[in-house]
Amino acid sequence: MGHTKPKYEEDVEVKTRRKTEKPSFYRILILNDDYTTMDFVVHVLEHVFHKSTADAMQIMLHVHKNGSGVAGVYTREIAETKVAAVHDLARKSQFPLKCTMEKE
Repeated sequence: MGHTKPKYEEDVEVKTRRKTEKPSFYRILILNDDYTTMDFVVHVLEHVFHKSTADAMQIMLHVHKNGSGVAGVYTREIAETKVAAVHDLARKSQFPLKCTMEKE
């Protein structure tokens, strides 16, 4: 007696095709204010955004001269975490430093 598969077990290849969407990216802008020290902004750029001292100085000077500057570009979740980290660090250090995120 031969072994046959029941009809409901016939080999059926099911392909599930999910549309892979590229994640949205957000740029984080550091905003200039009249109270936060340049040294603190450099510290934030080095420690939160992992910039080299030279890059941090360049970004800080751009913020100082132009009112804002890009600290980095990240996926939404990472950007939100970094914005919160900046605000928390600024509050603990008693500086009014703010940053925002905007979709690229």
